Amino acid sequence: MTQRKPPRRPIDHLQPSDLRAAAQLATQATRGVTRITEGVHQAVWSAMGVPGGKPEQTRGITGFVYRTVHGVTELVGKGLEAAFTRLEPLLESLVDAPEQTPEREAVLAALNGVMGDRLLESNNPLATPMSLRFQGRVLTPHAMPAVQQVNGKVLVLVHGLCMNDLQWSMTAADAHASVGTGTVVNHGEVLARELGYTPVYLRYNTGLHTSINGHELARRLEELLEHWPVPVQELTLLLHSMGGLVARSAVHSAQQTAMQWPRHLKNMVFLGTPHHGAPLERAGNVLDVILAGTPFSKPFARLGQLRSPGITDLRFGHVLDSDWHGHDRFRRGPDRRTPLPLPEGVACFTAAATRATRRSLLSERVIGDGLVPLASALGQHQEPQHRLAFPKARQWIGYRMNHWDLLRHPDVTRQIVAWLRPGP
Repeated sequence: MTQRKPPRRPIDHLQPSDLRAAAQLATQATRGVTRITEGVHQAVWSAMGVPGGKPEQTRGITGFVYRTVHGVTELVGKGLEAAFTRLEPLLESLVDAPEQTPEREAVLAALNGVMGDRLLESNNPLATPMSLRFQGRVLTPHAMPAVQQVNGKVLVLVHGLCMNDLQWSMTAADAHASVGTGTVVNHGEVLARELGYTPVYLRYNTGLHTSINGHELARRLEELLEHWPVPVQELTLLLHSMGGLVARSAVHSAQQTAMQWPRHLKNMVFLGTPHHGAPLERAGNVLDVILAGTPFSKPFARLGQLRSPGITDLRFGHVLDSDWHGHDRFRRGPDRRTPLPLPEGVACFTAAATRATRRSLLSERVIGDGLVPLASALGQHQEPQHRLAFPKARQWIGYRMNHWDLLRHPDVTRQIVAWLRPGP
């Protein structure tokens, strides 16, 4: 009788570099909490008519205490970081580094989605660099698949916010009667088996601006096709959620810089992409305004402003540098996006989901998948210049589905295969 392996302990997922990363995060958190406390303190003094000095900088003994806390925290943080940096090679030689487990990668993906910009700015080892992967291996110009492993039909899959490439392999929900309990669904594997594609998966820091990731993806795809072991006849992009915004940005960036890979781009399939934004981020922006409305709650607005540029780009669906550059991303304002149509000469498809049933009231159906409204996923907009011209035959709506079902429901897989199957 086969014995089940005991569940992994949290420590089993840790890498030696995680010690330095944790020290950085602890230092940043301590300083952040201190700034919030000082801000509240200063607001109370101001309300009592006592001058507090510059905003969020208290005077006298209290101010000296806060400055001492900041100074000591920074000093200790730099000391710990330096110590752990020196220890990393020793730890790696003394112990066997654990494999990069799916659980650990999921936590890192979520962390990067929320504060990936800060991780990158502080050179934190937890920051996720962009990479294209084939069968779990990172692809570089000097490390490509063998000729016999690939063909000229390349499928690149781009994940969404707070996710990673491993999460394209999703376990089907028990409610799906057409699949068995515990069945793992991967659109890329099905398209490889059914239509002969070679799937390549992107992993990236979803906390960065979508246009910054778009520029980098454009460069990576140019590099990929230049060094692919066989001539590329067709490039297809399968895009979930934020991944669709990043891909649209990448196509525009490549066209502006005369890259070659868009000439091979045949299909773009969007799954629940918030082309015109998501209401949850707009709600977060309203919360910023409310918290900033009084001196006592204003310091706590920093908590809401910890969210990354990748998240704030989802307010309206930013895809270009001009959509965010020079603007305060936490300030409430109108949609100032530069209209960007779907790329010409590329077959573009969109799958949207709604948690309502097909026979529900229209008001219930338009709510969407719980994260992305139906109209946003379908590219519909009240202003003509922002509408995305998806033909009716290239639109599909999944009923009684949520945002994550678009990754795992067999009906979605069948629809993608039907769209991409060559005609007679």
